[in-house]
Amino acid sequence: MGSRKSDPLILTQHKQNQYQPNTFLPSGKKSPRTTLTPPQTAKTWRSFSEPLPLQAAAILASRIFPSHSSKSSSFFLPQSSGLSSGRQFYGGIGVPLSKGRYQFRVSISNVATEISPAQQKKLASSKESQRPVYPFAAIVGQDEMKLCLLLNVIDPKIGGVMIMGDRGTGKSTTVRSLVDLLPEIKVVAGDPFNSDPEDAEVQGPEVRDKLTRGEQLPIVSTKINMVDLPLGATEDRVCGTIDIEKALTEGVKAFEPGLLAKANRGILYVDEVNLLDDHLVDVLLDSAASGWNTVEREGISISHPARFILIGSGNPEEGELRPQLLDRFGMHAQVGTVKDAELRVKIVEERARFDRNPKEFRETYKTEQEKLQEQIGAARSVLSSVTIDHDLRVKISKVCAELNVDGLRGDIVTNRAARALAALKGRDKVTADDIATVIPNCLRHRLRKDPLESIDSGVLVIEKFSEVFS
Repeated sequence: MGSRKSDPLILTQHKQNQYQPNTFLPSGKKSPRTTLTPPQTAKTWRSFSEPLPLQAAAILASRIFPSHSSKSSSFFLPQSSGLSSGRQFYGGIGVPLSKGRYQFRVSISNVATEISPAQQKKLASSKESQRPVYPFAAIVGQDEMKLCLLLNVIDPKIGGVMIMGDRGTGKSTTVRSLVDLLPEIKVVAGDPFNSDPEDAEVQGPEVRDKLTRGEQLPIVSTKINMVDLPLGATEDRVCGTIDIEKALTEGVKAFEPGLLAKANRGILYVDEVNLLDDHLVDVLLDSAASGWNTVEREGISISHPARFILIGSGNPEEGELRPQLLDRFGMHAQVGTVKDAELRVKIVEERARFDRNPKEFRETYKTEQEKLQEQIGAARSVLSSVTIDHDLRVKISKVCAELNVDGLRGDIVTNRAARALAALKGRDKVTADDIATVIPNCLRHRLRKDPLESIDSGVLVIEKFSEVFS
């Protein structure tokens, strides 16, 4: 038709569901149109004889499809799922939007042979085996940190835990090893917010609408999710943003959930949290305070539940946390370097065994891991029946008042942590020993009035506790 071989084939869809190719000449003029039947599979698309680099594709797309906006022009480059090996460049697909405007999508996909579901499952399992998790039961020492993590799994309303300590003391390893112990929860199948089918407070907008219409919801059981929040994450990735793919392909405004949506009813872990950017700290503060995340993006206004266990770790030498964020953590655990030579040798030997053969090492702790899982499950089931005497509640509040703890968050967290500890020990009543165990972790980080002061080691809390509970 008079065009060069390397010119792309642009397909535009009309009301008659027919596709017409527009072949662009070097001068920018169009050649006469001919009718073309819709492609049946990705293999029938016309492609270049040679792979086209991403940068070249971007330049070509910007020249052929100029943006209507004078500020910027954008295109979409998705990866096709279930395809691998080889690369082809496909023409942009024109999508009709409002007022007769057209947006185009340029896709560069890895295409060759399709992968069956069985092969995808095999690939997923191989990826898991490539990064084995160190068993929680194999962690030597650091009892304070491990106890705080377990209590938060038993009762997520405690509000998370902040772990501060020296570098190389196993903070990140311990938190990530918690994945194997996380219990299963019931969620609505296919819901991006892990909505609870029974609790309206942690349900996404779509699930609430379906329940209002009286629809039956598919329910599945899944493990509590742990989401890592990297330091370099953008605010859009954390909060969620507009779904560009749907906007381009369907011409509709759709919300693409972020990490906060994924972490709902799960765990949000921030390593080196004291180095987190201020704008992300503000986002976490807002979500942690209300339990909801509100997104205002490009004409989209949506609120979804964002209740998660916030776990942070860091080295105090690299900087302190903002007081506002520090107060959002229910508990605070201090981790120090092990001084006992025998324990240090044991830690080194265990780590060497794990590095040498992770699978065999995990098998040696399988029984202990399962026993710990059962203990956590039993504690979660009896938590609601655990009681605490009124006298003990009064003494907890008296300790908080005499330590000049701001607000009532310290009182609430101490009561919840004491009940969770009693449930973990298999008792239905809280004792003074339970309170003595958890109250330093619940109040230690709430005593600092001057941001330049260091966090108290807990000695003041223990002294005041002994005085009040004597």
